[in-house]
Amino acid sequence: MKIYEELVARGLIAQVTDENEIRDLVNNGKAVFYIGFDPTADSLHVGHFMALCLMKRLQLAGNKPIALIGGGTAMIGDPTGKTDMRKMMTKETIDHNVECFKKQMSKFIDFSEGKAMIVNNADWILDMNYMEILREVGPHFSVNRMLAAECYKQRMEKGLTFLEFNYMIMQSYDFYSLFQKYGCNMQFGGDDQWSNMLGGTELIRRKLGKDAYAMTINLLLNSEGKKMGKTESGAVWLDPEKTSPYDFYQYWRNVDDADVLKCIKMLTFLPLEEIEKMEDWEGSQLNEAKDILAFELTKLVHGEEEATKAREASKAIFSGGSAAQMPEVELSDEDFTDGEIGILNLLVKAGLAPSNGEARRNVQQGGVAIDGEKVTDPKTMVSKDDIGADGVVLKRGKKKFIRIIIK
Repeated sequence: MKIYEELVARGLIAQVTDENEIRDLVNNGKAVFYIGFDPTADSLHVGHFMALCLMKRLQLAGNKPIALIGGGTAMIGDPTGKTDMRKMMTKETIDHNVECFKKQMSKFIDFSEGKAMIVNNADWILDMNYMEILREVGPHFSVNRMLAAECYKQRMEKGLTFLEFNYMIMQSYDFYSLFQKYGCNMQFGGDDQWSNMLGGTELIRRKLGKDAYAMTINLLLNSEGKKMGKTESGAVWLDPEKTSPYDFYQYWRNVDDADVLKCIKMLTFLPLEEIEKMEDWEGSQLNEAKDILAFELTKLVHGEEEATKAREASKAIFSGGSAAQMPEVELSDEDFTDGEIGILNLLVKAGLAPSNGEARRNVQQGGVAIDGEKVTDPKTMVSKDDIGADGVVLKRGKKKFIRIIIK
């Protein structure tokens, strides 16, 4: 099976502009394609995961990926799917996030010997002056058509700022610039980006003529990825300092039964023939499928050693065995007041709750336990003696565990 047909079989492709041309480019390793990432945080998260895996698949088939980091467009903010304007970031924050993205992407994409590129659209967007943008790009966009795009219609009632209104123009200019500079002939994105992507193709054809070679392909990328990217405690990050390999593993281990095979198809590199054998699995077999999913993705992001540790820790916990491999949080003397720490502070310190308010709700709802003993009083204090030399296991919910120890 060739790569385009495999992408279809894995459920990745939702819509394309010219399927025959795109199939020919992709299957013959002639695609120079880009996917954009706005650096709104200092780590990629699982919402970016499908895009990274897609880039890796296509590169393995001989195509050349361009990872476009939106150091320029991040200063505007994409209104797609947002109810409010994105918080404005400083250039220093954006530059820091760009460097973090570059480091993480190298785990997925081979950037050696010109096999792939990382570019920052700040390099061409920030040097443009307002009049230049108006004259070079403005005549090629119809305001009526832009306002009809779904990404803008969602915001019209609440209020769409002129700043955000420019995002489509800037994203379209990215494709034009990449086409001119690097011969980029294809762009990929989620179905919520379709209008922006078509704008880029149209800009190339209007400025360079109908013979200009540019394709647009739309993948079922962001719509699915955004469903995966959040938990009740926030985003699931690819940075191990923000989401430990164990928590990353547990996130995928706990996906809904209805989603596990879809995730295996879309995100892992297991052969389709092997995945097809799982389609009739149910009951305990679905748990096995979840373990396969969690292991494969943790291995991809954090390496096989960390994936093995996370799997062993998970099995030990749920079988009642040793918890020696589970993630740990070390407390120091500064964390205690008169030799004690409140249960709410402990949950936040352990990363099991994002705030004292959320921790309080967890306790009141009966979802917190220490070494198997349920904690129901939010005023509970935990002493150094309670933790002892061997530490204690703090649990929130059914499947979130962490070992608390004292330095």
